[in-house]
Amino acid sequence: MKRFRPQEAPAVDAARLGEELRDARLALGLSIEDVAAQLRIRQVYLIALEEGRTKDLPSPAYAIGFVRNYAGALGLDAGDMVRRLRDGSAGSGVRKADLVFPEPVPERGFPAGVVVLVGAVVAIGAYVAWYNWTGTGNRSVDAVPPVPERLESAARSGEALRPQLPATPAPTSGPPQAAPGMPPLPVPTQVPVQVPPPVATPAPAAPPVPAADQIRIILRAKADVWTQVRDTRSGQQLLARTMRAGETFPVPNREGLVLSTGNAQAMEIMVEGTASPIFTGLQGVRRDVPLTVDHLRPRPAAAPPPPAAAPPAPARATPPAPR
Repeated sequence: MKRFRPQEAPAVDAARLGEELRDARLALGLSIEDVAAQLRIRQVYLIALEEGRTKDLPSPAYAIGFVRNYAGALGLDAGDMVRRLRDGSAGSGVRKADLVFPEPVPERGFPAGVVVLVGAVVAIGAYVAWYNWTGTGNRSVDAVPPVPERLESAARSGEALRPQLPATPAPTSGPPQAAPGMPPLPVPTQVPVQVPPPVATPAPAAPPVPAADQIRIILRAKADVWTQVRDTRSGQQLLARTMRAGETFPVPNREGLVLSTGNAQAMEIMVEGTASPIFTGLQGVRRDVPLTVDHLRPRPAAAPPPPAAAPPAPARATPPAPR
């Protein structure tokens, strides 16, 4: 009778677990391709599970996940399947590889306290050396050589040969005095400054106003009325606003001027001092009325027609003479 060794038990459990998965898949009528597409697990891993080859899987963690998903998709007890797989893996005696993490090598150097102490000692030594060098009077920069005797004698002889000028007091007022032996300085004379006379600025010319003898037509507003005076030849508007009651406007004596008013009854036109009857009995807007003396001057009254001559009396018939 053949006896199984203990290390063969896990392989048998994994093969039995794979057979149960394969039988359940075949009972449901599913192919290995359908399950792989549904679970998104490669076919080689599903075939390895069904054949009990758990060593062909990426890792034990992947094997547990594949078994849980495969059993759940086939309607089996996923927890029991995972427990059986774990029990078989624990009894196999396979030891997991220990993970060894590298430890940082401690840096070797001078302690921080030693560095600080050495720096303090160097600073103190530098300060002491500088103080001793600046505090003594035997430095080379302070030693000034004496003046040579020949330079000193030359300086004294030069002072003896310099002419002595008499001291002259500074004048308090008047023209400047010349030094002895020098020609007198010229006395400055005041030059009159020519100031140009102020130039009169001409006043701006006032707009030309027609002479009194040229004004033949005057517009007078009897009430507030809009008025426009336009030159038909040049298109210039001489007046375009509302004239107040009592306001007048002298019309220049030239050809081509027309009048437009918003109310003919409120406008009075004076022609050579006489009221024009052109707007008599008119109301409302009037446009392009010629402003000429001939058009606005009052018309003379027409002479009445002469009386018609009386028709001649009919002639009487002469009675016949008696026989």
